[in-house]
Amino acid sequence: MNYGKKSASKKRNALISRSSMMGKRAHVSFIRVLFIGLIALCVAVSSLGIGSIRGILANTPDVNEVDIMPLGYATFLYDCNGNQIRKLAAPNANRLPVSIEQIPEDLQHAVVAIEDERFYEHNGIDVRGILRAGVKALTTGSFSEGASTITQQLLKNNVFTNWTNESTQIERFTRKLQEQYLAIEIEKKINDKTVILENYLNTINLGAGAYGVQAAARQYFNKDVWDLNLSECATLAGITQAPTKYNPIENPKENAKRRKEVLDHMLDQNYITQEQYDEALNDDVYTRIQEAQAYNTQASNKTYSYFEDELTQQVINDLMNIKGYTKTQAQNLLYSGGLKIMTTQDPDIQNIVDEEYSDPSNYPDYVQYALDYALTVKQPDGQEVNYSKEMMKLYFQNEDPSFDLLFDSQDEGQTYIDRYKANILADGSTVVAERVSFAPQPQSAMTIIDQHTGYVKAIIGGRGTKTASLTLNRATDSTRQPGSTFKIVSTYAPALNEKGMTLATTYEDEPITYENGAPVNNAGGNFNGTTTLRTAIRNSVNTVAVQCFEDVTPKLGLKYLDNFGFTTLAHGTEADTDANGNVYTDANLPTALGGLTYGVKNVELCAAYAAIANGGNYIKPVYYTKILDHNGNVLIENNSAGRSVIKETTAYLLTSALKDVVQNGTGTACQLDNMAVAGKTGTTDEYNDLWFVGYTPYYTCAVWSGYDGNQKIPEGDARNFHKTLWRKVMSRIHQGMEYKEFEQPAGIEQISVCSETGLLPRAGCPVIEEYFDVATIPTDYCDQHFYDYDEEDYSEDQEMEIYEEDSLTPTPDPENPDNPDNPDNPENPDDNSGDGGDEPAPDGGDGSSNDDIEYYD
Repeated sequence: MNYGKKSASKKRNALISRSSMMGKRAHVSFIRVLFIGLIALCVAVSSLGIGSIRGILANTPDVNEVDIMPLGYATFLYDCNGNQIRKLAAPNANRLPVSIEQIPEDLQHAVVAIEDERFYEHNGIDVRGILRAGVKALTTGSFSEGASTITQQLLKNNVFTNWTNESTQIERFTRKLQEQYLAIEIEKKINDKTVILENYLNTINLGAGAYGVQAAARQYFNKDVWDLNLSECATLAGITQAPTKYNPIENPKENAKRRKEVLDHMLDQNYITQEQYDEALNDDVYTRIQEAQAYNTQASNKTYSYFEDELTQQVINDLMNIKGYTKTQAQNLLYSGGLKIMTTQDPDIQNIVDEEYSDPSNYPDYVQYALDYALTVKQPDGQEVNYSKEMMKLYFQNEDPSFDLLFDSQDEGQTYIDRYKANILADGSTVVAERVSFAPQPQSAMTIIDQHTGYVKAIIGGRGTKTASLTLNRATDSTRQPGSTFKIVSTYAPALNEKGMTLATTYEDEPITYENGAPVNNAGGNFNGTTTLRTAIRNSVNTVAVQCFEDVTPKLGLKYLDNFGFTTLAHGTEADTDANGNVYTDANLPTALGGLTYGVKNVELCAAYAAIANGGNYIKPVYYTKILDHNGNVLIENNSAGRSVIKETTAYLLTSALKDVVQNGTGTACQLDNMAVAGKTGTTDEYNDLWFVGYTPYYTCAVWSGYDGNQKIPEGDARNFHKTLWRKVMSRIHQGMEYKEFEQPAGIEQISVCSETGLLPRAGCPVIEEYFDVATIPTDYCDQHFYDYDEEDYSEDQEMEIYEEDSLTPTPDPENPDNPDNPDNPENPDDNSGDGGDEPAPDGGDGSSNDDIEYYD
């Protein structure tokens, strides 16, 4: 290097030169600007970050409005004795709430030890846990290390419920930040760790459809949570992290590893001793779990009963109509709201009904099977197409017009299914879903009501095995033609109640026609002249019923039917107008015989007769008495308020006549050895529908039988098995009960009258004893049968024919009515309109019988 004087001077000049000084100054200025810029950028970013964080936190739910309680609890149904009969739960609501005092400390400690070991120390977030997770993420690149506290997890499950739909890291970061902030605020507000832990333990998903520790204890061990031992507690605590992976039923080995990890943590954190650890680790808990599953599978029936089917519909409707919920809200509350529903079902009565309906000896030997079928296929072009049983029926009717989906065996039905499916799949389509169900035929349904309260005690909607919930319920859903059972409520009730008629009122049983000229036929074609209303009821005389209904007027008769609670009648409104503009109404004469546009429901017919049995007071059928919400508060009180449809005296007169039906008329097959019975049979055209509706002083029961497809019931036992079911069920129900007769109310008197005029008798009158409402006791004397004599010499001791209920001879049950099922022309019945009734005794109308009468049941 050159260190000479000249060289040093040159360098000094360069350093102090103007150009050099300007360069240095520019360099320093640039560094300063860069530094200031960086500071400004940091400030800006920090401000932006703080602003963003503040914005995120500003959108955090208000701590005062946050509810950390679980969102779904199972609903329970209880029978009339308070016993649990069913649990209703949505997929994420199989949760049974318990208090922290009911949860074993071992379970509390196990969950805390494995999920949040500093739970009792932190303020809602675990800073050490967050730092540990951050370090691991930076060093390994893995974000698998969890840092969420129990408080945060509780908020994630019950407040930030949409976390499963997060698709970006920004969304996840936002939720995490709000979660941490709210966790701190919640802990400040509650200031009680046990409250947070209780809600957490009632919330967590523990696999196998069990939410919360009580549901899990029942699911895995078939015991209550407070009965769990240490080993079982560790088993449950280990599930939380991954409910499917650590499910002890499906993956016992994985759960065993996790259970050991839980016990290790408990030991390290001094929650248990080494002795307890060893004992729990050696416990064969998984064998007990499998045994519990075998028991649960055997004991549980996930298919709702017919009663439960109808009950759920009633509850949903009431939540909508009474509480104002939407249908979705009502369904969510029913299946996720933790309700307690006190039903009216009597388990003893229901068991009797179920047993009799399960007994093959109660049915005809000849059984047919009706097919219910549905098929969904995917065609080669990817389009999905649905096929129904109606489409299948039309397909085979092309080759056999009589094809009706009714088979002599299930195997026969399966051959038709195979043929139909092969035709559909011939183009290369594939099956997406298929439903096949065979129902034995003829079918039957029954309803039993306590007439004093309106409580439905038992229901069965069909014979055969019930394979699914919310299927066809023939007791509450199906509408069928009621036949002669309808004469009582449509015709004779209004006639006696407000038309001044009595059971001694007479009509001529003779050939008559409807307005269109169609004849009104009695069963067997017999006509018996002058007939009292009592005899017409006992012998089910069609001509008398039609004449009486005409005098009552169809308009008034329909009004009474509405008051009796029937909801399926046609009133000539827009709802009763078909696509062609035809308007249907049941305000016409065939209604007297049960010839209706649509038909009636079993439960509603039962309730109508229950009103008669209840002194004329109608009560809408009641399926539950009370609904309690999750907190035990009364949500709905279902009071059985009734309304008076007919007078108490009218009800008794009808009961007297209906008792005569059972003792001496068409219902003799339904007599009980241990209780008084009143009731009425009913049969429709071609024996499509068969009924008996009867009551005792305790209960009312309606039974129906027929084919689902409305085919004719064959001759023989098939036409009487419904009566056998009624008698067997009601006989068992009343076994051991105090024998009672129907109580006669004040305002009823029994006097002697002329059987042909219903007036006070004179000498020469055929006389009967009859019950009257005191307001309708005749005051005039018969003007058709009399001789010259001094009325003062007339004595009631004079020899006369006296009507006695117990001396009458049984009369026929011919059942030859019309086919009112077809609504195409309800006002123009053909030769067979209405109910054929029950063969009257061809005796001139007084009910006495001749030796050559042909009897029917």
